[in-house]
Amino acid sequence: MLFAIVCTDKPGHGEVRQATRQAHLDYAASFGPRIRVGGPMLGPDGQTMVGSLLLLEAETIDEARAFTENDPYAKAGLFESVVVRPFKQVMGSL
Repeated sequence: MLFAIVCTDKPGHGEVRQATRQAHLDYAASFGPRIRVGGPMLGPDGQTMVGSLLLLEAETIDEARAFTENDPYAKAGLFESVVVRPFKQVMGSL
C-alpha cells in the first residue's frame, strides 16, 4: 500500500535541515524503491526548503509512521508537523 507523508518544517530551522540533510538522504536511500517519490517542498520563492513530501510503499500505516519517526530529520527536531495517510494512485505514473 502507498502512504503519502507530508512533513512541515518548523520555521527558522533551515540550519537543522542543512546539517541533517545527508543523513536523511542516506536513510531514505536505504528504503530503495519503496520510496516511490520524495523530495523537499519549497517556499514561495521556489528555493527555500520548507518541508518534505514522500510516497512510501509500506505494509501498514504503523510501518509508514515508523519510517518518519526514525528519519534523521525527525530525530533532529526539524518537523513542526507530520501527516501520514494511505494514498491511492488514480492518475499519472510513478
